[in-house]
Amino acid sequence: MEKIKNLNVRVYGLLVKDNSLMFLNEMYAGKQLLKLPGGGLELGEGTLDTLKREFKEELNLEVTIQEHFYTQDFFLKSKLTPDSQLLTVYYKVDCNNFSNLQIIEKSIHEVVWIPLDKINIDTITLPVDKIVLKKLLKKTPRYLE
Repeated sequence: MEKIKNLNVRVYGLLVKDNSLMFLNEMYAGKQLLKLPGGGLELGEGTLDTLKREFKEELNLEVTIQEHFYTQDFFLKSKLTPDSQLLTVYYKVDCNNFSNLQIIEKSIHEVVWIPLDKINIDTITLPVDKIVLKKLLKKTPRYLE
């Protein structure tokens, strides 16, 4: 068994606008991904600060955190960086001003808005994103209130 050398904490946002959820078409570790926006926690940073920073650095958006949605509670070895263990945290977020939306991060090819009733779990790349989306879609009416 290969030894785990690193813990990679990832923080993602669920951002809904006009009944559509934001996804990023992004290149990461040599793989093309369709994923939720967010990224890696840096040492000395909390999860909320991480998510706000990632939206600002990657998409030039200021978001407000609405509430915690899901934290992965099982062991997951990274497929993209095999010596790492992943821990992922998800929050519902909101943005009051989309006029500043601009892709800043070069690895992001496009922002994709998928209507909640058209999300196909099989097209989503990351395994925990799939779990989160199944939970979100079960709760959609409450999410949009």
